[in-house]
Amino acid sequence: MADRSSILDPQPSALHLLLAWLVHLYTALGAVIAFLTILAIERAKFREAFLLMFVAVVIDATDGTLARRARVKERIPWFNGDRLEDIVDYANYVMVPCLFIFRADLLPRPDAYWLATLPLVASAYGFCHKEAKTADHFFLGFPSYWNVLAFYLYLLQTPHWVNGFSILVFSLLVFLPIRYVYPSRSPYLKGTTNLLGIAWGALLLWMIYRLPDMVPGVVFASLFFPTYYAALSFWLEVKRLTS
Repeated sequence: MADRSSILDPQPSALHLLLAWLVHLYTALGAVIAFLTILAIERAKFREAFLLMFVAVVIDATDGTLARRARVKERIPWFNGDRLEDIVDYANYVMVPCLFIFRADLLPRPDAYWLATLPLVASAYGFCHKEAKTADHFFLGFPSYWNVLAFYLYLLQTPHWVNGFSILVFSLLVFLPIRYVYPSRSPYLKGTTNLLGIAWGALLLWMIYRLPDMVPGVVFASLFFPTYYAALSFWLEVKRLTS
């Protein structure tokens, strides 16, 4: 008589294994993007650097869905895709934007070195926290969106002291146990958030394409989604704490 467990949970086919590995390869391409972005930053090709950062975000926003559909955890259980994703995300969301902020001369010069490296330490803690992603699909602590901060500091050309203060504040927020919405897996307003996020992404891509030219009104209008995201996260946190 055939083993019932083998019927209910058949061995993955060669095609299924190939698809699972291709998803991991897709995630790993983010590390290549990070390396190319660093090269662009070092050559002061900031427009190209932002385009590459955008590509990195697209990969990060889609690889999780692909991984779940390919059932990579079931088909390659001995390979830690979450660790791979953390390595790639730390490179793209922390190291790359910190280098950009430093090379683009966005910080007060006497303090540029330690301010540029502060997020590296803060986010290293954040990435290693066991509950950085909660069981109910939130980020715990500021989720290291340093690429977004770098983009707006560059476009808005805010004073250096404002930039330095912003880095201090967001670095502190990494350690505070405030929960932030996980857009692709949020149980609250997921559809609305994702639609707004896609529209925001399209607008960012258009602004990057136009660099170094920019339309101030469009730049300020694009801040709607980050404001919405922060407001939704804080509202849900207050609701959770007061319920």
